[in-house]
Formats: sequence, structure tokens, C-alpha cells
Amino acid sequence: MEWDDYGQLKPTGPATHRRSEAFARLCPFSPEATNEDAIAAARFPDAPQHDARLGRYTSCHVGAVAEAPFRERGSSGGMVSWVAAELMRRGEIDGVLHVHPGTPGQPFFGYRISRNEDELLAGARSRYHPVHLAEVLDQVRATPGRYAVVGIPCFIKAVHLARAQDPVLAERITHMLGLFCGHMKSARFVQSFAWQLGVDHDRVRAVEYRLKDANRPANWYTAHLTLDDGSTVQNEWFHLADGDWGAGYFQNSACNFCDDVVAETADVSFGDAWVEPYSSDGRGTNVVVVRAPLIQRLIDEGRAEGRLDLQPVDADFVADTQAAGFRQRREGLAYRLTWAKRGIRPVKRVAPQAKGIGWRRKLVYRTRAAISRDSHRMAWLAARTGRPQLYLGWARRTYAVYEGLTYDRGRFAPLFSRIERVAGRRKDG
Repeated sequence: MEWDDYGQLKPTGPATHRRSEAFARLCPFSPEATNEDAIAAARFPDAPQHDARLGRYTSCHVGAVAEAPFRERGSSGGMVSWVAAELMRRGEIDGVLHVHPGTPGQPFFGYRISRNEDELLAGARSRYHPVHLAEVLDQVRATPGRYAVVGIPCFIKAVHLARAQDPVLAERITHMLGLFCGHMKSARFVQSFAWQLGVDHDRVRAVEYRLKDANRPANWYTAHLTLDDGSTVQNEWFHLADGDWGAGYFQNSACNFCDDVVAETADVSFGDAWVEPYSSDGRGTNVVVVRAPLIQRLIDEGRAEGRLDLQPVDADFVADTQAAGFRQRREGLAYRLTWAKRGIRPVKRVAPQAKGIGWRRKLVYRTRAAISRDSHRMAWLAARTGRPQLYLGWARRTYAVYEGLTYDRGRFAPLFSRIERVAGRRKDG
């Protein structure tokens, strides 16, 4: 995996290898790869529940870890680190593959293997940065033991696909802990932070995407940079030109063709409870979808012992916490699939469909796709010319259009009225 000009990781190597049947079965977005439904059916044959949005599952919960220091150290309710730590405490695993801050001179983040609770907690928090699994999977191959993997949906699926081809990985990677995902960003996102916070990107030594503050709502994200002299700068995302996650700035293009929001192939999946009153609780709150019997026992015992403060919820509650993500990956994906004309045509569990989607929603999806594509190009041009305002000015203008479509007609009311009149005349014949 190597960096391209847009700050994204891409596979490299001989063209014959990248066109091979084995590679086609390994890539989670390949039309040749086994899909999430088939993987989950093989992994969780006894899961009693099924939902079109969540996949197979045993139970769903909302809440947080009551046992210190997991909630305090995590971005949300601390459940990811708690489950991983509990698996280690009980001797179920010898290590956890998850994302850590980088070391000096290295990328800001990368996968590492934690073998004790201190190392595990050092890798807590959200990391919206490109990473890859290649090196840690090599370490797993070289070092016997049992391992858990923490990852977003496509990473968990990729590990399943790798296990299907590699008996060593199949034996040693025993548990999958999934993270709900909206989309992945490129490394240019950090550069944009630096531009908007008035610092030189080359001086940035550490990044915190979600600086936690118990006195502020959990969904008030704060970007926080640590510089080479130890000083820090920060600002809330809603003050940034590209701080609206749903607009898709710096989104990886593959994310436009993903239909898994909640890591359906993971033994247990974790997300943020983005509904009230939980989204206003700055301490952070998780929603949890359990699929594997062992994880269900851990959670049941943790609740009974008072170590977990979790309440059962249904599938609709979980889906409501990720409503925007499901719109993007269901209705939006159906519409985007009608555009696919060139290159590899993805095979998804969502059928191509444009009928029944209103013109305004179609404009939203078109605008998001344009933002996700052109933000890479504009940021590259701004960095290449040393003129950050090329990108930032473009980002503010495009966001004004996006905001007009998604939130309030505002300054675009005359334009929308005209579009509606034209659309009405066409509908009438």
C-alpha cells in the first residue's frame, strides 16, 4: 500500500498480481468478493435476529462502560476498548490489532498490536485517517497466538476475505470488533485542519479529531493539533469550511459504493448514539450490536456486575442513530449505481434505482459526489501552488450550495422555486 497524490493509500505491485483471481477475491469492493450476507451467514448461523439494515444479530444496546477508565479514555462510551480488554483478561486472545497514533517520523496513525490493557487504551479514540493492515497481518503470520481485529466495515470484511485464503490468519484471527462508519477521509483532511488553524502542516506532530469534553455535547467535534514545539491549536468542526461530515469532503471514492454501515460481518459492532438525549452527553454513549455468543456472555455478565451501564434497544433505535448513513448507503447508493458507466461495475446488495427519489434529494447526492471527487483535486492544487485559499474558498462556496439543498433554502429560494416550476411543467406534460 502506498500514498497517492491525494493522500490516499492505494495497492501497488505487478499488474499481473493486481489482476489476479486471488486479488479480486481479497478486495472488499471487488465484484468477485463474497458479500456481507454470505460472510455473516457462515459466521453467525445461529443469530436469532435479522434486519435489512443491521444484518444478523443477537441483541442491541445503548449506553456506556461504568468501569473506569474506559469511557473517559474513549471517544464515545468506551465499549470498544472494554470488550477488547475483557477478551484479553479472560485469555481469549493474546493481542488486539487496532489503530494507534504514529511514532515520530511516521504517519499520524497506523495499525499496531496491543498485548496489554495500557497499550490498548493508548490506541483508544477515533482516527479518521487512511491506514492499512498489511504490516500487522504479517506480524500475525509470524507470531503464533490468538488475535482480535478492530476496524471499520470494509476492513473487517477484508480480514474475513484474507482468512478465507490464508489458513494461518484463519487460525489466529479469532475475533472481529467492528466500528460503524460514515466514510473514510484522505490524509489531506489533516492538511485542511492546519490551513484553517493557521499553522504549517509540516509542524503538526499529533492529531485529535474529536477532543473530548464532558461539558459539551458529544456531537460537537473539535479538531486539535499538537505542533513540534508542544503547543496546540484547536477549533470546532462547525467553524471549518469542510467540517460537515455528511458533505463528503476528502471522502475515499470507494465509500460511494459501500452498503455496510454497521460492520455486519463483525462479532460485535459499535457506534455513537446520535439521538437525544445521548448526543448531548459529552461523556459519550455507544450503541452496540452483538452477533457472537461469547461477546453476548461478556456483555450480559458485565451488566449483571455493574461494570456496564447498558440498556436493551431494538433495531429501529440503532438505525435511527445512523439515519443519515443509511440514507446515503441505501437510497443514495441505489441512485449512484445508476450512474456507473465506466470501469469496474460494483455488485451490491442494493439494486440500482432512480425512480421515486425527489429531484432535491438527487441534487444532494450529485453534490456530495462532486464534493468528494473535487475536494481531492482542489486540495492537491492548493498544496502544489502554496495557496490554501484556492481550496478553502472553493470549499466554502460548495458548502453553501450543499447547505442550501440539505438544510434551508435561504439564499437559494428563488432558484429552488424556479426548478420546482420547471419540474412541475415537465411532469404535467
